[in-house]
Amino acid sequence: MKRKRRLLGKEYIAPWERAFDKVLSPIDEFIHRQTTSGVLLMLCAVIALFIANSSMAHHYHDFFMLYFTIGLENFQLSKSLHHWINDGLMAIFFLVVGLELKRELLVGELANVKQALLPIIAAVGGMLVPALIYISINPSGHTLDGWGIPMATDIAFALGALALLGNRVPQSLLMFLVALAIVDDLGAVIVIALFYTESLNITALMLAGFSIFILVCFNLGGVRTLLPYILIGIILWIAMLKSGIHATLAGVILAFTIPMKPKYDPKRFLSQIQEGVEKIKSAFKKNENILVNDALRSRVRALGNGVNLVQAPAQTLELKLHLSSAYLVIPIFALANAGVPIDFGNIGGVLSHPVAMGIGLGLVFGKLIGIAGFTWAAVKLGVSELPKGLNMNHIIGVSFMGGIGFTMSIFIAELGFVNHPQDLLMAKTGILFASLTAGLVGFTWLYLTSKKTHTEDEGQELEPETLHH
Repeated sequence: MKRKRRLLGKEYIAPWERAFDKVLSPIDEFIHRQTTSGVLLMLCAVIALFIANSSMAHHYHDFFMLYFTIGLENFQLSKSLHHWINDGLMAIFFLVVGLELKRELLVGELANVKQALLPIIAAVGGMLVPALIYISINPSGHTLDGWGIPMATDIAFALGALALLGNRVPQSLLMFLVALAIVDDLGAVIVIALFYTESLNITALMLAGFSIFILVCFNLGGVRTLLPYILIGIILWIAMLKSGIHATLAGVILAFTIPMKPKYDPKRFLSQIQEGVEKIKSAFKKNENILVNDALRSRVRALGNGVNLVQAPAQTLELKLHLSSAYLVIPIFALANAGVPIDFGNIGGVLSHPVAMGIGLGLVFGKLIGIAGFTWAAVKLGVSELPKGLNMNHIIGVSFMGGIGFTMSIFIAELGFVNHPQDLLMAKTGILFASLTAGLVGFTWLYLTSKKTHTEDEGQELEPETLHH
């Protein structure tokens, strides 16, 4: 029975005791972190907007234009903080995206073709229609380069907004949005790789190719330690940075080379852990003080090593990086990129600009038509069916939520309009207003059309663990 202590008449579970009992499925952990990340992302975006529209605006701009240099005398990387964030820190974000994609494709929501078919069709519609709407408004010239901006969905923001509805929406709707957004991320990665690439440096590309070859050899050779992959991954990132292909794609490539298969299978692990526990008990009887009992300490350490080896390296790295990506990298990206000076006196003129209009209509109406329309057609034609507990009202609400395109949309805007600051300003303004509109409309729609579901425990006192989760 779980050991508990009493504190002011209530049972109290010590943190170290809870650590052994807290068990979340990978998808539960993913949703929980993305939801919290969405709240933090929103806060950082508001802070950046406030500063950019205050008397501190020039300090904000000058700070992110400061140059930071690393390297040796004959080899240096010198870039502004803005570039380090967008090319460097965001590589970590793309590494996590790649790890999530690989997991979902192998063992997750996208592993079962029949189950994955509907969100895949919805995601394709949610990318295709917004791009076509943007192109229809910006058919030529350099503004055409922004066609990929309204294709993206910000999974952290969208899940955060959806989670605010609590048990008004079924869990299957969250799963549908997760699968849709992951396919959307894959589409954005492909678009960046194929259409937002600068002039190529063949020597750097050869080094990148050789790095990928080594990573694949590590995988096929059974290397399950993460350090070699990380070291070669850094070389790959530098090569991609110099090649002309956006450096953040190194994160996705690295993710797909890291093994998803653990060194020990669970059956072997169970037999070894039983034997290891008996040896720990034997060592413990000789001396209970682990500080002076070398045998006990070595057995405990061996047990810890076994625990690491029974986990897939890719999932281990995803778990380690997800917190830093969700709570550090993306918020910093928001602080550096969401600082858009808004001319409220001419807001109508700004939003009617072809770039802002193309993005706004693409994210709000394009996502709605693409996701809901393609889903409806797939169900009507018998290609797929709605997940249990969902109806078209749910899909329409999620379609609006898909129009929240903050992180990836701004990232693509930075690539598409790198040499056109005025159009970049219009693009960011369009992204912010469209994402806000789509989020509010989607939330309101789901709130009004979904009924609150009652659980068996509703009204009962929550256990400390439930409150913690």
